[in-house]
Amino acid sequence: MSHPPVLSVTQLTDVLKGALENAFPEVWVLGEVSNCVHAGSGHVYFTLKDDESQLKAVMWRSAASRLRFQLRDGMEVVACGGVELYQARGQIQIVVRQLVPQGVGALELAFRQLHERLSAEGLFDPERKRPLPPYPRRIALVTSRDSAAVRDMIQVITRRWQAADIVVVPVPVQGEGAAPLIAAALKNVHRIPDVDVVIAGRGGGSLEDLWAFNEEVVARAIAACRIPVISAVGHEIDVTIADLVADRRALTPSEAGELVVPSRDEVVLQLRRTYDRLVAALREKASRARMRLETLTSRPVLLRPQSRIHELGQRLDDLALRLERGARLRVERAGQQIAATAGKLHVLSPLHVLERGYSITRRADGGEVVRRADQLNLGDELDTTLAQGIVRSRVVAVPSDGLPGSLAEE
Repeated sequence: MSHPPVLSVTQLTDVLKGALENAFPEVWVLGEVSNCVHAGSGHVYFTLKDDESQLKAVMWRSAASRLRFQLRDGMEVVACGGVELYQARGQIQIVVRQLVPQGVGALELAFRQLHERLSAEGLFDPERKRPLPPYPRRIALVTSRDSAAVRDMIQVITRRWQAADIVVVPVPVQGEGAAPLIAAALKNVHRIPDVDVVIAGRGGGSLEDLWAFNEEVVARAIAACRIPVISAVGHEIDVTIADLVADRRALTPSEAGELVVPSRDEVVLQLRRTYDRLVAALREKASRARMRLETLTSRPVLLRPQSRIHELGQRLDDLALRLERGARLRVERAGQQIAATAGKLHVLSPLHVLERGYSITRRADGGEVVRRADQLNLGDELDTTLAQGIVRSRVVAVPSDGLPGSLAEE
């Protein structure tokens, strides 16, 4: 009994691969993304699943680079592509050429994702916003050369402030490849001499038309620009990532022209008011100075300058006389005190006692004052001090009992 031919694994997978690719060249599949991997090669590998089944999916770099949003796990998408058999593993997979997020548009989703990422990095923080120069010398307009927006900005700027130079840096503002060119212009705009401020923007349009200003490369170029940047994209209701990153947002290109330069008429009016205030202040100051001068000149010291000198000289003479009288009085009082003290000392002086008839007797050999007779022996020499002069004597008798009538013979 004959049997079908035996096929190798490769032969069978070749047949299955051809059958699948011919049967399903393009399918649309709804599913939830899981196990999403962004490879270094730029390819994206993920799984599409529902409650009961799952299907491997791959998106080659060429298709992945066109995605407006960041593919993440948990997103519900509709994938469009062809079904094929990956022979190396014998698994069925869908090669995705297009992805459409469910519940929100692809562009809106991309905007939200980029907004979330840049906000977390602090690119929207008010603290990093730089002030605009009050009187710019040169303004660079990064926009389309032939657009109505550039004409509006030039017209507004030249009408308000003729002193500023305007340099147009032409770039495409929509379509494929516009974002990198806008970013490159912002990166190199500081090389233009004397540029003080940059306006980047365009007129109104659809979300797709404005999308170049929602690209990450443009946002980071604005943040890294060495010169303050005004974003002027679309109309008042249009808000782009560039508006949020820029140092200042203008609702329209025309408003950007109003923000970037002052109004000449307003500056002239302000200068005139300042001039009037300065003149009034100087007049008031001059009036006060004049009144002060008149007050000073009316003082006697200025009317008769010598009178003050004479007055001070007279006061100096008075002080000298008072000092002389005071010194003389103090000398007299000191003399009286000295005389009184001398009188008291004279009364207490031993010399005063001697004048009344008393004397002082001392031993001649040692000067010891003799107070008692028993201090003496026969033959001792004595010095007796009188009121006037000294007498030397010798002891020839000493009373035995200390009385004058009892003498001890020599």
